[in-house]
Amino acid sequence: MSGDEMTPLERTLTALSHKEPDRVPLFLNLTMHGARELGLSIRDYYQKVEHVVKGQELLMKKYGNDCLTGFCYGAAEVEAFGGSVRFFENGPPNAGAPPIRDLRMISSLDVPDPADCPPLQRMLVATRILAERYGDSVPVAGVAISPFSLPVMQLGFSRYLDLLLRDDPLFRDLMEVNCNFCTTWANLQIEAGATAVVYFDPVTSPTIIPPDIARKTGCRIAREVIRTIKGGVAYHLASGRCLAIAEDLIDSGAVALGVSALEDLSLLKDTFAGKMALIGNLDGVSMRRWSGKEAEARVREAVSKAGPGGGFILSDNHGEIPWQVGDSVIMTIADAARTYGRYPIA
Repeated sequence: MSGDEMTPLERTLTALSHKEPDRVPLFLNLTMHGARELGLSIRDYYQKVEHVVKGQELLMKKYGNDCLTGFCYGAAEVEAFGGSVRFFENGPPNAGAPPIRDLRMISSLDVPDPADCPPLQRMLVATRILAERYGDSVPVAGVAISPFSLPVMQLGFSRYLDLLLRDDPLFRDLMEVNCNFCTTWANLQIEAGATAVVYFDPVTSPTIIPPDIARKTGCRIAREVIRTIKGGVAYHLASGRCLAIAEDLIDSGAVALGVSALEDLSLLKDTFAGKMALIGNLDGVSMRRWSGKEAEARVREAVSKAGPGGGFILSDNHGEIPWQVGDSVIMTIADAARTYGRYPIA
């Protein structure tokens, strides 16, 4: 590192303060690729803390990533509620059958302790180790599924939307349990050393539900929960659109927002400038088919639109780079970020 080059943590905090660091921070959300580096299946990779920690270290060294995480897979949270998880050879683990089989079960639902759930416990330990080793120089990200989006795995999508849209009292009961769980889980990660927590909330996005319903439900719940988290929070709609509820997101208390490739980055920058830093918005779905030239062009376009003035972190738009994205594309993105993301940006 040269004398005038910032650490990843300094670079990130400067960008989040809406100032220009030495270059645009690069967050490569590589949750599964550590398995490839270690020659393991995705399932085996997630079974041991030392695998996840080693995978994150290797990926940071390989690509010059500006962020680390102990996060493994979102479906782990539903395991705390008695759910199951299905593993795949070439993609992230997904939730199995919804554990809440009858809506009447909601009335007697207890708030589980995340620390009693083995996969969540492993994430906490991985977060603690990464924070102890690198936390003074590299941001370590925690992740929590929002109380409003978690029921997709608890109930199944269609049953949850039915419950939400008919304004059933059981919806409020479920939100109370989930809010308590989310606060506890997020704060356990902060206590373990996470620099900040990413609050994943795709259901609140206007891509999923109408903005007027989102304002009365997901946005309101986010405001209540985010203020109970004892650390910085980044709001992420997991590739969903955000412009229709921009003011509500600004009012959430989060310092940053993960934005979609489906919306214009220049307009997003104008809308959130000085209010929320932007994280994004490289399209992870098309990324696996990018040539080297296209990857470089996408990076150059993103940093030129959102980089000037700070307040921007280059990343994918979903919060997780797909397993199918190969090393050459990721390396090209990383190299282009260091080339075109250096301030002052042309």
